[in-house]
Amino acid sequence: MRIVLAVVLLMLAGCTATKPPAAAPTSSSAQPCGSPVKTGALPEWARGGFNYDGSGTRQVYGDRGDIVAIVFGYPLVSPPGEDRSNKILWVSREPVQSGGDLQITAELAGTTVRAEQKVAGGPGPSIVDLPRAGCWHVSLAWSGHTDTMDLTYEP
Repeated sequence: MRIVLAVVLLMLAGCTATKPPAAAPTSSSAQPCGSPVKTGALPEWARGGFNYDGSGTRQVYGDRGDIVAIVFGYPLVSPPGEDRSNKILWVSREPVQSGGDLQITAELAGTTVRAEQKVAGGPGPSIVDLPRAGCWHVSLAWSGHTDTMDLTYEP
């Protein structure tokens, strides 16, 4: 019996798929959101104001690596909760001109739903509430710089 079981297990092992399984969605939406949420140490350029390396904070990096969203209101939710906020600290890797704003343009994946928001004074602390749950493709513009990322908003 043990020999038969061993042979069956060996045969089944040879039938496994060779390509990795698809990534699980990061939200309740049907498709996964592209920008991963990390929790490791922040890069040196993003540690201003922290008295430690930022490990454990939720971070989403721009596709170009020029900005990081430190997500204090994790998980981001839509509609926003009464007892918490969708707080994001935006930190630019590139120099920021004083007096400029951070322009946020967000598009809900797979739809024509769009939202815009401005953070006065450029990258810094903000509350970013978006109108629906799902994967939002976010375009960011500040001080002559641009970057993009995806942010997931849970229901």
